[in-house]
Amino acid sequence: MKFKIKSICCIGAGYVGGPTMSVIADRCPDIKVNVVDINLERINAWNSKNLEDLPIYEPGLKEIVSRCRGRNLYFSTDLENNIKNADMIFISVNTPTKTKGVGAGMASDLKWVEASARQVATYSSNHTIVVEKSTLPVRTAEVIKKILFSVESNSKADRKSFEVLSNPEFLAEGTAINDLEKPDRVLIGGESKEAMDALTRIYLNWVPKNKILHTNIWSSELAKLTANAFLAQRISSINSIAAICEATGAEVKEVSRAIGTDNRIGSKFLNSGPGFGGSCFKKDILNLVYLSKYFGLEEVSVFWESVVKLNNWHQHRISKLIVTSLFGTVTGKKICILGFAFKADTNDTRESSAINICKDLLDEGAILFINDPKVNSDQIAKDLGLLETDILNLDEGNWYFAENMDIGFDNADAVVILTEWDEYSKINWKEVSKKMRKPGWVFDSRSIISDKSLNGSELNLWRIGGGSKIKNY
Repeated sequence: MKFKIKSICCIGAGYVGGPTMSVIADRCPDIKVNVVDINLERINAWNSKNLEDLPIYEPGLKEIVSRCRGRNLYFSTDLENNIKNADMIFISVNTPTKTKGVGAGMASDLKWVEASARQVATYSSNHTIVVEKSTLPVRTAEVIKKILFSVESNSKADRKSFEVLSNPEFLAEGTAINDLEKPDRVLIGGESKEAMDALTRIYLNWVPKNKILHTNIWSSELAKLTANAFLAQRISSINSIAAICEATGAEVKEVSRAIGTDNRIGSKFLNSGPGFGGSCFKKDILNLVYLSKYFGLEEVSVFWESVVKLNNWHQHRISKLIVTSLFGTVTGKKICILGFAFKADTNDTRESSAINICKDLLDEGAILFINDPKVNSDQIAKDLGLLETDILNLDEGNWYFAENMDIGFDNADAVVILTEWDEYSKINWKEVSKKMRKPGWVFDSRSIISDKSLNGSELNLWRIGGGSKIKNY
């Protein structure tokens, strides 16, 4: 007998839960989808009449929310009733790296996953399929099962039963909606064929059957970590080559193009930049490091840890290069920072390269004017651990949010591009140079500025992986 899903509850209204449930609601109008979160401010933002105020920016997301919200898509803080009435529950909560205790700095903190599992065990009724959506360490499903089937929370009198599945997300922020609507694959790991088939039938509403892969639950959990680790490894690899290019006279774009045409390698994730960021890459690699050490695989742990170390080195290399280029000091000098999100088309700043680079410059005494079209000043202050300073009281080691980037150009000693927003590639540098102090510098860590756009500007340009290192226009 087929287990029909009529109601879904997703615990967690963040960067994964919100967009994923929105697409499911859009493609499955006969299923009621409830997204719940204990963060009232976030839920209020999801329910905002002004779709520009949604807590997450993703191209195409607001259009889907507009179609589905109030029809079969709902955002709420009512965990108890929505869990109770759900046939299927997705756990999509944050799993940050532990900051203390066993595994600190490497292992994931599963407190929110555990809390969610206990809520499901307490409030659910009848048969419920529980789906891991968060990025989790291998064998987390075993922890969830123990909680769900514990005597204290699930006595025989309750008549509750559970199935646990792993359904990791493979989303790239900035293209999340497209990734959800046209996935390379959908991975479902589990032990119960009935439960796996129930989730499969949901995806079959828009995903071709040959793109839905079934595995055991442990393989599914490990596949997610491995995918992110491989992608991060490519980024660190090409950034290491960019440093060699700068030292030897090679051009990293030309090297990337040459190796990317090899079908054994491919061209994706071969663009050099300021380093990888986001919520998953670093966290997932560190999970692999912890897992390797736990099982005594020291050489494996050293290999994956080197990917993170190189990424950190690369970010500090850029900030050091900026200081060196500005005559060895940036104390009291104005620097315009373009971009704070970890990549374009998202407002996510988690593990953004901009954080470390800006902190380095602030520690050196620079005055930063920071612009980003989607990241607000409150988030920047939180990430930097330093409140924004009033523009009239700016001094060494302080920063100001330049909502209009033109303010950042006035009397600036340098402009640093850290996020590849399209609008930054269209700047009129000849006009900008007239506002800056001489000699003016542009540091392009995303390689988005054309040589032609700088002609006649009299600006010095450093472009990541540029063979001649520095050009004067």
